[in-house]
Amino acid sequence: MNRDHSTPAWLQGAAAAAEEPAWTDRSAPLAAVPAWSPAAPPVPLMPAAPEGPWTGPNRAVEPEGPWTGPNRAVEPDWAQPEPARVEQTWTEPIRPPAPPHQPTNRDLVAGALLKRPRRAPDAGWRATVHRISGGVINPGQSGEEQRQQALVERINQPIRGDYRIAFLSLKGGVGKTTTTVGLGSTFASLRGDQVIAVDANPDMGTLATRVPLQTASTVRDLLADAPNLRRYSDVRRHTSQAESRLEVLASEQDPAMSEAFSEADYRSVIDILQVYYNIILTDCGTGIMHSAMNGVLQLANSLVLVSSPAIDGARSAAATLDWLQHHGYGHLVERTVVVISSARPGASTIDLDELSRHFLSRCRAVQVVPFDEHLAEGAEIDLNLLRPATRRAFVELAAMVADDFPASSGRHAVAEWS
Repeated sequence: MNRDHSTPAWLQGAAAAAEEPAWTDRSAPLAAVPAWSPAAPPVPLMPAAPEGPWTGPNRAVEPEGPWTGPNRAVEPDWAQPEPARVEQTWTEPIRPPAPPHQPTNRDLVAGALLKRPRRAPDAGWRATVHRISGGVINPGQSGEEQRQQALVERINQPIRGDYRIAFLSLKGGVGKTTTTVGLGSTFASLRGDQVIAVDANPDMGTLATRVPLQTASTVRDLLADAPNLRRYSDVRRHTSQAESRLEVLASEQDPAMSEAFSEADYRSVIDILQVYYNIILTDCGTGIMHSAMNGVLQLANSLVLVSSPAIDGARSAAATLDWLQHHGYGHLVERTVVVISSARPGASTIDLDELSRHFLSRCRAVQVVPFDEHLAEGAEIDLNLLRPATRRAFVELAAMVADDFPASSGRHAVAEWS
């Protein structure tokens, strides 16, 4: 197909117009230019400025006073030269290089050299698999078993000398004696040292009835035998021992004699026991005004305050803390562990979370011990017969109390018998 490469018509016309000038007729005469006449008025290039100030649009307004807006020309103050700018540089102090580590025998620790297998499980399907496989398959401990092991390690913290715990309650029937035996049995079963509970109730205490009775001896007999005590076996003759290894020193069962158990008698008992026992628990009577209570509080390292999940029990426990605070035992209030012991089955109508928050604002810890049929019997206490939740509650309580073991030496204002 032949294409016409000629210039388009619209483009040809534009090109012709550009080549041909507008004045093609050069012979035509030029138009006459009018001569300048002085009588004609000159045409002004700009309209004349009106007389007076201009009030129309776009009027330039002169500001009154010096201009303070943006782009203001600031005249430099030549009298005061600009101070020289000082740049501060921070440099790290030069420290001598650390000397190279010299290997010693302390580097050969068992944790870095021994490839120990995981701890074998104690219960559940993990223990079944471990037992059936003859120990070849070891799934390791469950999370619950690891938490239990951590509690046991807290309970087994070392004690310097002896540690004395007093159990208090203003209201009877809230589980004070039960808590004493439960906590003492937990300590004795999980620790390798000696643990003893002393019945300091002047009103025929029942602490000795919660363990198998092995002797009819009481605190009064121990004091009478004090000159003959030379070794642990001499003291052991006056105590009864539970299956958990907890020993109990019974109070005097004669009402006439029990009233004579004074502060001096209690101090003498502690002087004897602290030589042979690492943990001494004291089950005080209901109330805090009897004669031996002053010695109990002055010799205690910490307190366990027992309350029931009821309004009257909680108020009695709070009143006990108030009394201690106002009678010079504020250091013991700070180290107190409150135990809320449920003596009845079923859920309580008391908000235990709110009750716990109240006591936590004043004391070190709060532990709830659930209702247990075995504890409600009021007879001998066997840890193996407790419900798992109750047993765990006592283990947690023991760990809470044991957290105070390392710092107990030299911190509390413990009076010495003179």
